Amino acid sequence: MKIVFVSLLSIILSVLVPNKPQPETTTIPVCHGDVTDMADFASNPAFVAKHAESLPFVYQGTGETIKFDAPDGKAASGFLLKAKKPSNKWLLVYQEWWGLNDYVKQEAQRFYGDLSNVNVLAVDMYDGVVATKREDAAKLMQGADKARLASIMKGAIAYAGPKAEIASVGWCFGGSLSLQSAMLGGKQAKGCVMYYGFPEMDVEKLKTLETDVLGLFASQDGFISPKVVGQFEENMKKAGEKVEVKMYEADHAFANPSNPKYDKVATEDAYKRALGYLKNRLGV
Repeated sequence: MKIVFVSLLSIILSVLVPNKPQPETTTIPVCHGDVTDMADFASNPAFVAKHAESLPFVYQGTGETIKFDAPDGKAASGFLLKAKKPSNKWLLVYQEWWGLNDYVKQEAQRFYGDLSNVNVLAVDMYDGVVATKREDAAKLMQGADKARLASIMKGAIAYAGPKAEIASVGWCFGGSLSLQSAMLGGKQAKGCVMYYGFPEMDVEKLKTLETDVLGLFASQDGFISPKVVGQFEENMKKAGEKVEVKMYEADHAFANPSNPKYDKVATEDAYKRALGYLKNRLGV
């Protein structure tokens, strides 16, 4: 009788007290545990092991380190390659989990050279800290405060100015940040490129996008896997947003020349696609 009573009580309560509707979001089981954003991977030894420590490299190009205000009251910084002529076209570049190192500056320089008169700002998401050991990089990514990350991105968007037309690009951790930046940019966001970063899965948040997205992913990536990417595509469709996905027969971090899984052919094709996309969206 007790079991029957409890069952009846449960049914009655379910009718009288309906469940509150929850935001449409997705948790993806990946390897070990559930993942909702990129930082969740940092505690996974297999993910950490995928990232070889970067080879020594010293950036020798142009550009300057700048400071800008962030809405949380703390200054932020970045590496700026300023357009040769006054321009409201901007590209925000987002780092891998290592931090704003010389490899990222080199990539910013490459986009700067191939885009016509566009301001390129590589945003420092770790406030000056750069890791060279993968264990340190994992700690930095896992410990990054989401509120601070958002404040830095908002500060970078504000630095570009209210009339700026802004696109973004990033790799791995930075790929996730590129998408977040585009959502924060509102109508100023004109384009978003994300290389193998864990995508936002909350449909309601995706609805805030004012731009389409170009996603460059790897079929052999066991973390940002084809399943994850497929769910992202489905969620973007639910949100009424557009995404173009290119899946390469490669592994995570295939575009990083210091990674053992570096794939030159895939990297060159991905860059060509990203560059063509950015030129089109920024109108340059």
